[in-house]
Amino acid sequence: MFTVIGLLCLGMAVGYPFRNARVFRRLDKSISYTVYVMLFIFGITIGANKGLLEDIGSFGLQALVVAVMTITGSAIASYFAYKLFLKRGGRIEK
Repeated sequence: MFTVIGLLCLGMAVGYPFRNARVFRRLDKSISYTVYVMLFIFGITIGANKGLLEDIGSFGLQALVVAVMTITGSAIASYFAYKLFLKRGGRIEK
């Protein structure tokens, strides 16, 4: 986990000086597609795991509660972020 966070921080530090470079402006679309492909591969990996699929009934209720609470928390946080940042001036200042 610390490796992932460390790499994320390193990437931000390296990318900050290049934020206005024309070369990197096209990366936005490719990053989105990369995330989609990674999620798809992650789904395939989960689907291929026989042990996980056999035990899915044992933690189905826990997974449902965690998913509902996550969605609820995200919706509440986005509501407050909207009220705090967008409702005042109508747009986000840069």
